Amino acid sequence: MPTPSTAGKTSAFSAFDHTTSVWGPVTLGLGLLISLAAALYAAFGSGAGVTPLELVTAVGAVLATFGIIAVIEPVSYFPILGRSAMYQAFLIGNIANKLLPAAIVAQAKLGEKPGTRRSELIAGSAIIGAVLVHITTLVLFVGVLGTWLVGMLPAPLIATARTYILPAIFGAVILQSVLAMKNRRTTIVAIAVAAGIVFVVVPLAPALTYFATALAVVITIVASWLARPRTATSVPTPEAQAAPVSEPTH
Repeated sequence: MPTPSTAGKTSAFSAFDHTTSVWGPVTLGLGLLISLAAALYAAFGSGAGVTPLELVTAVGAVLATFGIIAVIEPVSYFPILGRSAMYQAFLIGNIANKLLPAAIVAQAKLGEKPGTRRSELIAGSAIIGAVLVHITTLVLFVGVLGTWLVGMLPAPLIATARTYILPAIFGAVILQSVLAMKNRRTTIVAIAVAAGIVFVVVPLAPALTYFATALAVVITIVASWLARPRTATSVPTPEAQAAPVSEPTH
């Protein structure tokens, strides 16, 4: 029998889910309309001379190159972010190099594994914090000091920094993911699959370059599932059933 505190928590999560299901699509849809309106005005209302055929060609080229990512990213991010944080992340952008690392670091710091309701709330809070820090640093260090600093730095140093910034960011994300997941078997499978895709599959079949991420994600999921422990699931005791647990995100 659920306790009053458990019932209150369930009711609060239900209200939160209802609010998310209403305002999440609304805000994301408004963001889409505003961004499309700005792009269409720049193409056809500013005198740039873009023809409808050129627009369709450009959109088709982008879809052919990055369309698979539009499917893979939501599937990959959802277990970590949860539904409400997903709406935040895709409305804000810069997910892989800013919002996802912030969520993973916050969850690891608070000792919460991805996939629970608490981890979803932590991810949303971390995204808010990341955005506030980002805006503040943009105003201070980019708007005020950025131009002056870049002008003072030598060109070879800037080129070297650009070469290593992205690998450094993704290296930190991978490390935080490994520490938060704490699953040695899945980590080994993911590293082996990614290495095989990058160093074996893509050199042998360059046409698969744009599908490398999708292949790595799908093969890692399947291989991790096949390599999972085959131990029998134990029946929970009444004491274990009464213990409070975090609710799943889905």
